[in-house]
Amino acid sequence: MAIKSVANGLSGESSSIFASDDAPEFVREAVPFGLKFNEALLSEVPDHKGLLLKTASGFTQYAYAFMQLDADFLDESDHSRADNLRNQARRLYLRSRDYAARGLEVDHPGFMAGLLSDHSAALEPMTPKDVPYLYWIGVSWAAAISLSKTDLDMLSQLYLVEALMKRALELDPDYHNGALHEFFIAFDGSRPEAMGGSIARARKHFNRAVELTKGAKASPYVSLAENVSVRLQDIEEFNSLISKALSIDPDAEPRFRLENILSQRRASWLKAHVVDLFLDTEGLKESETIETK
Repeated sequence: MAIKSVANGLSGESSSIFASDDAPEFVREAVPFGLKFNEALLSEVPDHKGLLLKTASGFTQYAYAFMQLDADFLDESDHSRADNLRNQARRLYLRSRDYAARGLEVDHPGFMAGLLSDHSAALEPMTPKDVPYLYWIGVSWAAAISLSKTDLDMLSQLYLVEALMKRALELDPDYHNGALHEFFIAFDGSRPEAMGGSIARARKHFNRAVELTKGAKASPYVSLAENVSVRLQDIEEFNSLISKALSIDPDAEPRFRLENILSQRRASWLKAHVVDLFLDTEGLKESETIETK
C-alpha cells in the first residue's frame, strides 16, 4: 500500500515540476535518479498505469533533451561522442516505448502483439483515455527509428508509428496542448509526398499547434523551420520562424518554460548552421547568424 501511494504521487500532476524549471543543467543531473527510482517502484507494482506512463514520458524527454540534442551540438567537435550519445538515446527511446506499451496492455492485454499482426484491429478498440499511451509509444518509437537509419527492420516499422499516431489524433486531436499536431509537423513535413508526407498537412498541424498554445511555445516554429523551410530551401521563412521561436519569453508561460529553453537552444543551433542547411545563402547578413546558447 505504501509503494502504491508513492507511485500514485509520482505519477500525478504534481510530478511535472521539472517542466517549469529554468535550469536545464540541474534537470539533467536530477532526472536520471528519478527515472531509476520509478523503475525500482515498478519492480514492486509492475502494472501501475500512471507510473508506467510517467516513466515512459520521462525517458523519452530525457533522451531527446540531454542526449540527442547534445549529439547534434557535438557532431562537429567530437563525432565519436555524438554517435555514442545517439546510441544511448536510441536505447532509452525503446525502453520508453516498452513502458508505455505495458501501461496500455493493463487494459488491453496483448496489444503490441496484435499491433504487429493486424494494426487496424488492434487500434480499433482504443478510447480517448488510451491516447497518452498511444502517444508515448508512437513518439518514442519514431524517435528510435529516426536514429536507426541503417536498420531496415526498424525502418520497416514506421507505418505502425503512423497508424498509432493517426488513431490517437482521431480520438483526441488536441491532446496535451497540441502534442500530436507537433508530431505531425515533423512527420508530414519531413517526408516526400511519394512516401506519404505532405507539406500542406504539416502547415495545418503547425497552425493548430500554435493556436492551442496561443503562440507561447517555441517548438512548433522550430519544427516547421527545420522540417519544411529547410526542405523547401525557403531561407526567408526559416529566418522568420526561428526569429519567432527565439523571441518567445520562456517565463511568460511557466508550464512550457523548460521546453522553451531547450527549443530555443535548438533554434540557435539551427540558425548558427544556416550555411549548412541552405544551398543559397547569398546576401545573408552576419548579424543574422546566432551562436548556439
